Amino acid sequence: MKVSPIRKYLREERLPTIFCPGCGLGIIMNATLTAIDQLKIDINKIVMVSGIGCSGRIPGYIKVDSLHTTHGRAIAYATGIKLANPELNVIVFTGDGDTGAIGIGHFIHAARRNIDIKVICVNNLNYALTGGQFSPTTPKGAWTYTSPYGNIEGFFDLCELAVAAGASYVARWTVREVYNLINSMKKALKKKGFCFIEVVSPCPTNFGRRNKMETSQKIINFFKEREIKVKDAKGLSREELRGKLIIGEFVDRELPEFTETYKELILVSQKKFKEPEKPGLAWIELEIRY
Repeated sequence: MKVSPIRKYLREERLPTIFCPGCGLGIIMNATLTAIDQLKIDINKIVMVSGIGCSGRIPGYIKVDSLHTTHGRAIAYATGIKLANPELNVIVFTGDGDTGAIGIGHFIHAARRNIDIKVICVNNLNYALTGGQFSPTTPKGAWTYTSPYGNIEGFFDLCELAVAAGASYVARWTVREVYNLINSMKKALKKKGFCFIEVVSPCPTNFGRRNKMETSQKIINFFKEREIKVKDAKGLSREELRGKLIIGEFVDRELPEFTETYKELILVSQKKFKEPEKPGLAWIELEIRY
């Protein structure tokens, strides 16, 4: 019988997972391990970090060193790991609440610094682990435990935030776009700099059953009906994009990476403690990233 190539990465004694039936986390874990396997990355050079939320369980099933951190702080811990040992591949699994609420400061500043960590954000449109409260990415009008008459708040576009903050690579896919997701993960793992991949994932248990989408298939169909590629969205008005789910690669650019710049700074400071020559004000660079 043919054995899956990702099986060797799994802690089989911990299976089956505790993921709810119809949840997209299994697809996301599979895609991540497939990307790692196809790139032949040494598993001993990988550290996975996660916060509190459904996505935080993923590293526990994988044979890598990992940290299950406090809510919203996964990116902060990952930053410390990368600075301590820049040779490591640091992968963060986080959720929409973890990233867009309590952890948003860490998120945008890691992107601003362009530190070489790979953030996979599982967006299931609510705080699924704690009962289904609305999150910063819950669509307007959606019903949740804490919006029983429909959500009246606007939502964050996490990909646009990452682009504006200065990330090197930003993409969004749904769990139905498996091959695109794998290819994006391979790009991110090979790239130097802060990489952010948002994966919109079904949550039938909480989000789905409150919004008349009791099965994973109904939610995936809901995503499919609203999908529009980044290239097709360009030039459309805000009104034309209302209710659409923009997927694809938002940005893929080469920018200075933080740990490499930091290493250069250390080398300068160690040169006989000589104070570096201070340039004039005209040397200071103001940069607008497009």
